[in-house]
Amino acid sequence: MTFRPLHDRILVRRIEADEKTAGGIIIPDTAKEKPQEGEVIAVGPGARDESGKLVELDVKAGDRILFGKWSGTEIKLDGEDLLIMKESDVMGVIEDAGTLRKAA
Repeated sequence: MTFRPLHDRILVRRIEADEKTAGGIIIPDTAKEKPQEGEVIAVGPGARDESGKLVELDVKAGDRILFGKWSGTEIKLDGEDLLIMKESDVMGVIEDAGTLRKAA
């Protein structure tokens, strides 16, 4: 099944966080927070401005993004848990995922 978001909405797959802390302690599922990092799967065509002109989105499919903890609407598509959110819920695009480390 294919899914095409409308307007300025994007479809995101959460990227699971590490299961260990920097010190090597394993974090149980019940204590984990939902990841705030994801991969953009699909994007809508864009939003319209006041004059009716189509404004394309800044994110594209394949981008790794950071979003707010309570952003988006959770859906299940083909058995996979995904999020649909507006582009305005995205805080930024991760350019080089290897350099980003969460402060402990």
